[in-house]
Amino acid sequence: MIARVAVWEPMPTDDRDWVLEAAATVPGVHGSYHLVDPATGNGLSVAFFEDEAAAVAARAAIEKRAEEIGWHEPPHPAPAAQTIYQVLRHI
Repeated sequence: MIARVAVWEPMPTDDRDWVLEAAATVPGVHGSYHLVDPATGNGLSVAFFEDEAAAVAARAAIEKRAEEIGWHEPPHPAPAAQTIYQVLRHI
């Protein structure tokens, strides 16, 4: 299992539920969350995947949905950083 963690400075406040919904349609996606620090407005996007193939498929599903809804017109902020982690323990 792997986790993708994206750092947002600040976390966007626009509606991005469609991202989570698109990722949820992909087999091997175990969950995804958007977390925000109420004191700073910064946040994390955290998603858990069975393997790298599931992560790639989720990204493709998100990109497809973004194209369908015209998300990139106008451009939107991107994360400040993102890292892929190997998950050592889970329940």
